[in-house]
Amino acid sequence: MKKTVLALSLLVLVLPPALPAGAAPPASLSKKDERAKFNPDEKGMDGKTRLQGHERRTALEKASLLRGLTFRNVGPEIQGGRIVDIEGPSARPDTLFLAFASGGLFRTDDKGGTFTSLFDDESSITIGDIALGDAEGKVIWVGSGEANSSRTSYAGTGVFKSTDGGKSWKNTGLHDSHHIGKVIVDAKNPDIVFVASLGPLYTAGGERGVFRTTDGGGSWRRVLYTDDRTGAVDLVQDPANPRVLYAAMWERDRKAWNFLESGKGSGIFKSTDGGDSWNRLTGGFPQGDTVGRIGLAVAPSSPGTVYAVLDNQARRPDSEPPDEDTPSGELTVRRLKKLTKEQFLALDAKVVDRFLRRNDFPVDLKAKDLFKDVRKGKVTLEKIVDYIADANRDLFENDIVSCEVYRTDDAGATWKRTHEKRLDQVTYSYGYYFGKIWAAPDDANRVYVAGVPMITSTDGGKTWKGLAARDVHVDHHAFFFEAGASRRVALGNDGGLNLSWNGGDTWTKVNGLPVGQFTTIAVDDGEPYNIVGGLQDNGTLRGPSSYRRGPSDPNAWKAIGGGDGSMVQIDPKDRNLVYLAFQFGFATRVDLKSQTRKRVRPRPTLEEKPLRYNWVAPFLLSPHSREILYFGTNRLYRSFDRGETFTPISADLTSNREQGDVPFGTITSIAESPKTFGVLYCGTDEGKVWMSKDGGTTWKDVSQGLAHDRWVTRVVASAHDAATVYATQSGYRNDDFAPYVFRSTDFGATWTSLAGGLPNEPVNVVREDPKADHLLYLGTDLGAYASLDKGATWMALAGGLPNVPVHDLAVQTKTGDVVLGTHGRSVFVGQAAPLRKLKAEDLAKDLVAFKVKAVEWDRNRGYGENPWFTWSRVPDTAHLAWYAGEGATGTTKISIKDASGNVWKELAATSIRGLNELDYDLSADPARAAAAEAAALAQKAKKDAAKPEGAKKASAKAEPKPAAEAKADGEDEDEEESAPAATPPVSA
Repeated sequence: MKKTVLALSLLVLVLPPALPAGAAPPASLSKKDERAKFNPDEKGMDGKTRLQGHERRTALEKASLLRGLTFRNVGPEIQGGRIVDIEGPSARPDTLFLAFASGGLFRTDDKGGTFTSLFDDESSITIGDIALGDAEGKVIWVGSGEANSSRTSYAGTGVFKSTDGGKSWKNTGLHDSHHIGKVIVDAKNPDIVFVASLGPLYTAGGERGVFRTTDGGGSWRRVLYTDDRTGAVDLVQDPANPRVLYAAMWERDRKAWNFLESGKGSGIFKSTDGGDSWNRLTGGFPQGDTVGRIGLAVAPSSPGTVYAVLDNQARRPDSEPPDEDTPSGELTVRRLKKLTKEQFLALDAKVVDRFLRRNDFPVDLKAKDLFKDVRKGKVTLEKIVDYIADANRDLFENDIVSCEVYRTDDAGATWKRTHEKRLDQVTYSYGYYFGKIWAAPDDANRVYVAGVPMITSTDGGKTWKGLAARDVHVDHHAFFFEAGASRRVALGNDGGLNLSWNGGDTWTKVNGLPVGQFTTIAVDDGEPYNIVGGLQDNGTLRGPSSYRRGPSDPNAWKAIGGGDGSMVQIDPKDRNLVYLAFQFGFATRVDLKSQTRKRVRPRPTLEEKPLRYNWVAPFLLSPHSREILYFGTNRLYRSFDRGETFTPISADLTSNREQGDVPFGTITSIAESPKTFGVLYCGTDEGKVWMSKDGGTTWKDVSQGLAHDRWVTRVVASAHDAATVYATQSGYRNDDFAPYVFRSTDFGATWTSLAGGLPNEPVNVVREDPKADHLLYLGTDLGAYASLDKGATWMALAGGLPNVPVHDLAVQTKTGDVVLGTHGRSVFVGQAAPLRKLKAEDLAKDLVAFKVKAVEWDRNRGYGENPWFTWSRVPDTAHLAWYAGEGATGTTKISIKDASGNVWKELAATSIRGLNELDYDLSADPARAAAAEAAALAQKAKKDAAKPEGAKKASAKAEPKPAAEAKADGEDEDEEESAPAATPPVSA
């Protein structure tokens, strides 16, 4: 204990002084960045180049010497993920197709009992909409690219078609559509298909508008177009007259720092000639700059009735009372904005104290003190409002009209809002994330609208009620009526799939799909180790790495945090002490044993400017002390007491450009050298990397040589060399899909690109193996890669992995496992420890056999050998791995021997060139086992006969063990590569 205290004391003594609060930034940081304005000439990468990137990936997968490394999905599968569409073939009522935003396409033929993934290997598994071309579900159309325009709405690569129920696919075109809102198969001619395309999200142009094919996807023609900022987000067809179509056009433009959710290009268009010509519909429907996303529904039982749900971005009149649903005696932010100085000073101090506590003001600030400062003019009401302002609050408290429902009963000639009262707290300020409406097939007055809650009306939209119930998540995107039974419905949301047999009065939650959208992950040092990660709209979950889909208990994964889970860190000495956060940096230190929670988040003083927090605001536990926590806003903060208090150690590390409605100019990644305390790096969303060698006293811009203006996704300080640092960048927010990976060996003074040979895939993360300086891993928007030569060359990791975004990855120090946190398909684990011993020079060898991790067989695992509980049995196995060169491919014999060299079992395998794996189930051949035991006993008896009498008694109970259970003398228990004292388990 004394040694630990002394070490910490020395660390404190050498720390640089903290930057004074409000200290002026260096001149190099205070320049105004004129590029804050949108560059209208910027164009994204074209579809042809992107598809060439997919061809490159496919070639890398086939040639990869690591294709034998298989990844196992370890869940979670209880939380669900963002479903964007649900369809079912009319002739197969038990069959459903589920389309996920970034998790691909799944099919169930037993209403959710089992699922089959159908779309894993395509050039993009992000989906906007699907459609079925026949009653049996054999013909499937997939419009790739999510239409919700959120922070991780990935761009697709066109329209796909399957004619065999999803077994095989063909990309039929529209490669520059990026985001598809709707696919419609003509009611009378299945070769006629319409597509509503939004086009690129971050840049202008592309293939946006309504497209039509008349030859089953052989060719496409654009039939509706307005401008290069406006695309088609929804499209419906009159079932009685397929020549009549209605299209919802949406003008929107997203940037990393701003989102224009509406524009005069938005509106409803109608065609009466099968799409040849179109007319804009007005007649009472809103027009102009504030018209946002629109969703459409034709009532099948009364085709002249059409509904439209509108995200109305118009500001509410100032005359409306603020927060009318809040008790009149309470102070709210909206009410504060309308108060004069005198009115504020007249408030009850208890009311103001409650307001201060609710809004995260400094804990020592009391109403009486605030009144004094306001009275003296030291603090203004504007300062108070600015202090409270944060991006998360703006999501829910923006004063716009928001969700509205309109209806026409004369096929679009005239429109009227269906409801007198506002539909508050349905889509809040982010209606762009929803925009869907459905009318029941047999009742034109029964309507459903998607939002944070799902709401429904049975009187044509005059009155509404919520469909919230137990086991129903929030943020809804998909709704489906069973053919011929409209009360049997399916609901898709950010929490997965719900089924109802009574029109939504009650719901059943369907689990069993590993479709979580992880943002960050961390692993601890437990046995088995735990995986902790933040997920989009599903909080923070923790689960065991030993989890196996099927036999394991799904509830082994536990929710330990809420919101949109983001950053996570685990205390290195107490795995039950976890730091986690939800969107915009709302971080908490959680003790999972005591279930105590403490908010840990740096805040400015009232006199300082408000801080900016990224959606995934980064924080980092120092590798030198578990007490030190770094936290990134637009400045870097440090805490010496695990987040109880923070001190800024940098000025604003961004250009402090003019803000839009998305926080920008923020730190996105933090690193400290594990080799040298106080060597710090910060990456920003502006494409900058900053370095400090003195614990934050001085900072240097080391961005020269990196990609200009591209979001820094990771900066990683090497665990093997104090001067080495890695950086990855992503052009996702510029519709740029090139890979950006860099390394510096001189503290960022110069950078070398490591992207050579990689396909066009934005890069999210790079990691070193902490015990092998030659081994690097990379996560991209389409998968993962490994390098055995420090990044000079890369090999694809594809065994068992779909083409899914890998947002984060971790290498478990003890086992060598690589853990992938995917943004779409939960978590995958690969037993990659052999790569620690496999170096580039080994690739020329014929055979390299790797040591085997010791395994203890437990006869009483689970319910033991009870055959009635097979669901709970996870078999014990020993993982065998070997590398085969050209001269060792083909049939391979694997001998399982005990410590004495006796063979217990022989296995046959087929070796491919590269890494090979085999899981041995610890079974033995009965005859060989009996012979081995007899031989071992004979050898023992022979040895005992030569020993003195006392030694014979001491060894009388010794028994032989299979090699997979024995442990080598002097074996390091912390090493995954530990092996039994037997012949290596591969003999070819």
